[in-house]
Amino acid sequence: MPTTQWLSRTELLIGKENLSVLREKHVLIAGLGGVGAMAAEQICRAGVGRLTIIDGDTVHRSNRNRQLPALVSTEGVSKTEVMAKRLLDINPDLKLTVLNEYIKDERTLEILQQGYDYVVDAIDTLSPKVFLLYTCVQLGLPVVSSMGAGGKFDPAQINVVDIDDSYNCKLAYYMRKRLHKMGVWKGIKVVFSPEVVDRSSVILQEGESNKKSNVGTISYMPAIFGCYCASVVIRELVSAHPTGV
Repeated sequence: MPTTQWLSRTELLIGKENLSVLREKHVLIAGLGGVGAMAAEQICRAGVGRLTIIDGDTVHRSNRNRQLPALVSTEGVSKTEVMAKRLLDINPDLKLTVLNEYIKDERTLEILQQGYDYVVDAIDTLSPKVFLLYTCVQLGLPVVSSMGAGGKFDPAQINVVDIDDSYNCKLAYYMRKRLHKMGVWKGIKVVFSPEVVDRSSVILQEGESNKKSNVGTISYMPAIFGCYCASVVIRELVSAHPTGV
């Protein structure tokens, strides 16, 4: 099916010129869990012509309550493999770069130095998340970052703000603290919710190198966070509507 047909509804909304703009853009999505996979799919469906997706994880059974790649049939399969097939099935003309790896330190810098029109941070591990955002700021790359969707239940409380204006989010608190030490105080858009997390939904996690705790999640919250991230990217790229930040 010609591109103009499957994107005809998008063209009706944003116009042919903006659709052409999106086709020439390159977006990086780091992390393909509940937030990142949904953001990647919505950005792809909007007609962005080039994507780079990054994740070193495989699908686990416990992902199935909230993550787009997670099915019975995909357990044990890399999330990048699942999402690559899905994205190319949506848009066969998509120019897709797949990085099946966890990124940190010099590797993050190496990847980001290639240049992108927008970066979506959906990493759920603190140190590589901080370094990704810090590097984006240093390189002048537009970035939107997802804060914690775990333990949240009410989608009406989700908002997009500068990171310095976020509150009642433990992940955002630790992010701000580390970024401040690195000289970054503001200039990073974040999707966050100030909804208070019930302590009964959090359990300590032992034996996991990347996580100190597990937080209860509901199916729709990470997905909505991902949609918010995608909306920031698309609206910024076409400049059709202000993001309010």
